Amino acid sequence: MRRTVFFVSDQTGVTAETLGHSLLTQFEGSDFDQVTLPFLDTVDKIDGALARIEQRAAEQGAGPIIFSTLVQDNLRDRFKPGTGLLIDLFDTFLPALEAELHVKSSHKAGRAHGVGDAYLYDQRIDATNFALSNDDGARTRDYDRADIILVGVSRSGKTPTCLYLALSYGVYAANYPLSDDELESGKLPEILLRHRDKIYGLTIEAKRLQQIRYERRPTGRYATMPQVSFETRAAEALFARYKIEYVDTTKSSIEELASTILANTGVERRIRP
Repeated sequence: MRRTVFFVSDQTGVTAETLGHSLLTQFEGSDFDQVTLPFLDTVDKIDGALARIEQRAAEQGAGPIIFSTLVQDNLRDRFKPGTGLLIDLFDTFLPALEAELHVKSSHKAGRAHGVGDAYLYDQRIDATNFALSNDDGARTRDYDRADIILVGVSRSGKTPTCLYLALSYGVYAANYPLSDDELESGKLPEILLRHRDKIYGLTIEAKRLQQIRYERRPTGRYATMPQVSFETRAAEALFARYKIEYVDTTKSSIEELASTILANTGVERRIRP
């Protein structure tokens, strides 16, 4: 039986989604319809959400699972679903923290994802602009500013990883695609050698790379198995030659890749999600 999962919040719902998704992934045999109800910051909106939840429960014949990060007391007190399982994430963790710290929490909404610090917000935007400007080797003269330079073959996950590092952590991440000439010669270009200490490699299984490339450009040799096999083997050989640490992106999420890279390189997080 499919179950509906609601992520309920008086702000963006990102926290409820993140924690809820992490828990739901532990139940591989279950099917979930996931619905996010953000910005429930008035009593009327709370009542509307409750009506929607009760309607879904009646339609499916099963109570939904509800992850809530409602912070304001008047809204939390009002939000009492008549059916289903309510998991109040703040109520689960805040009392223990209050007891440990001997301080009452503020119960103010918007602390997790608001623009509370203009400097950190500007840092995030500047890092994102840097990643976009230095994508796919388009510009290399700014590599002095880079915290990290991701290197790998085309479609190995460099761009999305750079953008995630920028948006989530304020990291200045550039990326450089290895060309056929570089792969055939087994030599890094001079611009990368000058920034050897910032380089981190990405690789990917040939079969998965072929699938990704075929969706993008099905004609020509770009997505053929001989080509992708050559590129992945040559890239890993080049990493070994220059003792470049690298990670396989085949089965890893962007979040996992970013965390792995930061942990292995020691690059500092300028901001935290």
